[in-house]
Amino acid sequence: MKNYITQDPWCIIEEGFHRDYNEISESVMSLGNGRLGQRGNFEEKFTGKTLQGNYVAGVYYPDKTRVGWWKNGYPEYFAKVLNAANWIGIDIDIEYESLDLNHCEVRNFRRELNMQEGYLERSFVAILKSGKELQVNSKRFCSIVDDEAGVIRYAIKPLNFDAKITITPYIDGAIRNRDANYDETFWDEVRKETGYGEAYIELRTRKTGFHVATGMAIEIEQDGVKIDYQSQPIKYEKYVANRMTLDCRQGQETVIYKYAVNLSSLNYDPDTILLEARQSMQRITRKGFDKMLFEQMQAWADKWKMNDIIIDGDVAAQQGIRFNIFQLNQTYTGEDERLNIGPKGFTGEKYGGSTYWDTEAYCLPFYLSTADQKVAKNLLVYRYKQLGKAIENGQKLGFRAGAALYPMVTMNGEECHNEWEITFEEIHRNGAIAYAIYDYVRYTGDEHYLVEYGLEVLIAISRFWSQRVHWSQAKQQYVMLGVTGPNEYENNVNNNWYTNYIAAWTLRYTIEAIEKVKVLDAEKYGDLIDRIHFREEKEMATVRQIIEKIYLPKDDERGVFLQQEGFLDKDLMPVTDIPKGQRPINQHWSWDRILRSCFIKQADVLQGLYFFEDEFDTETLRRNFDFYEPMTVHESSLSPCVHSIQASKLGMREKAYEMYLRTARLDLDDYNNDTEDGCHITSMAGTWLAVVKGFGGLRVEQEQGADSQLVLNPYCPDQWQSLAFKIRFRSALLQITTTQTDITVKNFSAQPVTLKLHDKALTIKGQNQQTVSLKGKS
Repeated sequence: MKNYITQDPWCIIEEGFHRDYNEISESVMSLGNGRLGQRGNFEEKFTGKTLQGNYVAGVYYPDKTRVGWWKNGYPEYFAKVLNAANWIGIDIDIEYESLDLNHCEVRNFRRELNMQEGYLERSFVAILKSGKELQVNSKRFCSIVDDEAGVIRYAIKPLNFDAKITITPYIDGAIRNRDANYDETFWDEVRKETGYGEAYIELRTRKTGFHVATGMAIEIEQDGVKIDYQSQPIKYEKYVANRMTLDCRQGQETVIYKYAVNLSSLNYDPDTILLEARQSMQRITRKGFDKMLFEQMQAWADKWKMNDIIIDGDVAAQQGIRFNIFQLNQTYTGEDERLNIGPKGFTGEKYGGSTYWDTEAYCLPFYLSTADQKVAKNLLVYRYKQLGKAIENGQKLGFRAGAALYPMVTMNGEECHNEWEITFEEIHRNGAIAYAIYDYVRYTGDEHYLVEYGLEVLIAISRFWSQRVHWSQAKQQYVMLGVTGPNEYENNVNNNWYTNYIAAWTLRYTIEAIEKVKVLDAEKYGDLIDRIHFREEKEMATVRQIIEKIYLPKDDERGVFLQQEGFLDKDLMPVTDIPKGQRPINQHWSWDRILRSCFIKQADVLQGLYFFEDEFDTETLRRNFDFYEPMTVHESSLSPCVHSIQASKLGMREKAYEMYLRTARLDLDDYNNDTEDGCHITSMAGTWLAVVKGFGGLRVEQEQGADSQLVLNPYCPDQWQSLAFKIRFRSALLQITTTQTDITVKNFSAQPVTLKLHDKALTIKGQNQQTVSLKGKS
């Protein structure tokens, strides 16, 4: 753990320059707006420890998979989230000395991410080798109002000298990905232009042919007055700049405003994209920095009004949850159904791809409760539109008759993950997509989604499960061999409980969905089964047999489900027995040793119990939690949140709080020594789950034949004075506030809302609130 970030309810603050932690700071100080984003890099030259990163949503490169062997069905490429043109650069030279914080003394350094208003600010005094002292203050943001634009205010002030200072704002397209398999460059130059205080460059990705036009425009003020300046245009390969030399006096502030736009051929015709970039630039420069910042602050105020979580009495916890919500809102807005939620968002290039099972298992509930219904629906439609590719993925592995295997990692629906034990074996991802359809329909009441899109996906996934299991003569049951469950520290295992269970559950839900769609729209159902050649009677007979006779490994003596066959053959021991200094084990142990150990990377059996807790009694949940949690190392970012939710359910408040802090501050405190290459964006939705489904006890119950009902069982952790959060449910907007003594539910909607609060029915009138005492609750 690192503890150098100052705790503050609304800001992420680095006081003093921590050179060794700079890449961590760059990650947590990242900016984005759903369309573009960047790491918290310096504008001026920096030759120290840094990972340069600028990203444009949806733009990727199919880097050829690098392996020394090949298997049928193996992905041909690994999709790279591309490091795009660096538009923030501003080189500063003072009479033959370059400003570079790696080669000068740094005083009064402060870097601050203001989450409330959506900008990054940095200030410092640099003492050059010549003794000259220069004060710098920069402020920048990626506009969420003009979501193809970013802007910088960069102010310099000589403190003890007069000098000519040369300023070179630039756009650099000659960048690389750190994770390129063959050290390739991914961009070709198409054209470039420079003019007075302006420059544009258009790049095209190799293979995929995406065009991105990046432009900049420069304004300069001295003593608060805009000045004219002479500008020398500069052009190199994949590089454009303007160079200007200014007379700067001691104590005089010079402010450089750098406006930038990034347009991609996802949204513009490549033939006119440069013209569109110039027009976008004219629009934002007419607004100016101050107006753009004001609009940014207003837009973020609107976002926080809807999805802020307020914790009173614990600054570390408050900062953690707001940081997670902030990054989620920077990453995905739901405005474009072609986009999804990458595991690093706009904070780093690791993992590649834009879509993992994380979206369905962790992120969807956040957007269901905090955004318009269309946002969550777009996440599901994204998968529907890639169903054809999922069927192709299944065909590559030998499946037939419309069986779909959704990819573990994808940009366009093709599998592009390059680790065999994940690509071929971590097939539980199919179940998460089916569960997301169920979750969406149950939460929103939008049953017609099944008619439009959902049932076709469910049938294709069920066809996969029907073919992936096989009949064991020895067991006289259906088994599933050679899989990897959510716990990736066990590969190629047989009968992973979670995978078998979610497969059987998917088959059950598909039967329910078929019957529902027949009632809702029999004509469309008839059209669907004709189009996909669905033989209902025959296929569903097989499905029912599998449901009835699926093998689910269990230890009757302990009363727990087994992660997989043979788990009890391992040397079972708690995480506390791992020698000091050997955590995380994935950075200290061989893979062979990890696979043979009992230690669990992330919730596996507990993941299933979290999804399907209504199907098990409390004692079953408790026995499995008590058995598996002590062996879990939580070296997946997706793990602590599930444990926090389950601990809250079981009344284990200290454990729930411990796991909450771990998920909330995973990146801020660098728990797993891996924040430097980017934040864990999708697990941030898990932090929200830990609060709202854990401490808030949010559930949706649906009894046979009845409409879904909202259930809340909130409590306030002992470390806090109060907890407040808002949720959308159907047409209602509610705020739930809980203290150590009572709960208040406020209904912002015009219509009354009925819900179940700690097992008692409660109706709150429109534009009203009710307070319930927690006396006697524990």
